[in-house]
Amino acid sequence: MEGQDEVSAREQHFHSQVRESTICFLLFAILYIVSYFIIRRYKRKSDEQEDEDAIVNRISLFLSTFTLAVSAGAVLLLPFSIISNEILLAFPQNYYIQWLNGSLIHGLWNLASLFSNLCLFVLMPFAFFFLESEGFAGLKKGIRARILETLVMLILLALLILGMVWVASALVDNDAASMESLYDLWEFYLPYLYSCISLMGCLLLLLCTPVGLSRMFTVMGQLLVKPAILEDLDEQIYMITLEEEALQRRLNGLSSSVEYNMMEMEQELENVKTLKTKLERRKKASAWERNLVYPAVMVLLLIETSISVLLVACNILCLLVDETAMPKGTRGPGIGSASLSAFGFVGAALEIILIFYLMVSSVVGFYSLRCFGTFIPKKDDTTMTKVQQVTGVHSNLPACGRTCSPRAV
Repeated sequence: MEGQDEVSAREQHFHSQVRESTICFLLFAILYIVSYFIIRRYKRKSDEQEDEDAIVNRISLFLSTFTLAVSAGAVLLLPFSIISNEILLAFPQNYYIQWLNGSLIHGLWNLASLFSNLCLFVLMPFAFFFLESEGFAGLKKGIRARILETLVMLILLALLILGMVWVASALVDNDAASMESLYDLWEFYLPYLYSCISLMGCLLLLLCTPVGLSRMFTVMGQLLVKPAILEDLDEQIYMITLEEEALQRRLNGLSSSVEYNMMEMEQELENVKTLKTKLERRKKASAWERNLVYPAVMVLLLIETSISVLLVACNILCLLVDETAMPKGTRGPGIGSASLSAFGFVGAALEIILIFYLMVSSVVGFYSLRCFGTFIPKKDDTTMTKVQQVTGVHSNLPACGRTCSPRAV
């Protein structure tokens, strides 16, 4: 009987591992397909050649798509964990959700951490150098020459970063023990380097999120139709139409030799056409869209922003006053044991809404900063190099949110 019980336990463990592997593969496949279509939407079509560069672009596209899928999975893992916990609390004995357990959630977190490190330290640097490589002079041109140059560049970059970390460690803590610990790459150096990159991501997130929270009102105001209060849209459309016709006549009257004036006039005409399109959209909008949707969305944004700021202030006060509020290294009671919010399912739903709202706000704030404004991808007009840069920056954001994993599970 003991032998049969042992075989049954091993079979159950085997089937559980197969089930978890299948679920992880299906989830990643969905994220990969979505990421592929997102990149293809913005990638420049002119980059699709039929030579050696085409192979390099395909490899870079695969690595960028893989990184974007891993980043999306790491970002969505916290809401998924909260939802899973509430589902297990609501239906603890349901047969159809037995696959949703703590082992699967912890496995997803471990895989997200592993592949995030792989993308951040290996795949994205390799993709960037591989796309820019041409092969060493004197060697036969081809994919092998490019791979050789890329590997050499990666080794030189690793040595450069290692030297910078040693210099920083010598300046901060000039101790023989701390310097010798840097030789232990797996146990000390790589976690230390990952912590530094996570710190940079946290600082970037702290800079982008407040900017994004303030910019969300402007962005939503541009996407939605504002109420037409004390405005005559017909008169504005008539005036902008006359201005468009005047610019068109002036543009037709200019000679082709005046290239600078023609470019300036074409840009001004394009701005006028854009303004006319916005006015026509406001005119065609229904009264419900103008007078109800816009105020409701603005009030909702105000409520979400106020709750976010209030929660941040409360957490800061708890950390300053209560020592027990500090994050602990020990594992919690486990998924499905207790609700993550004092308000139950409603509080968990509110947390998920705020998480997504802060995610969107941080992305909006990132692209609103002047130094990162050039990273904004354009539909069908984004080079592969810029795609890699944007993907690499976004791959660092899950690193700074990795400390939330004990909160989720």
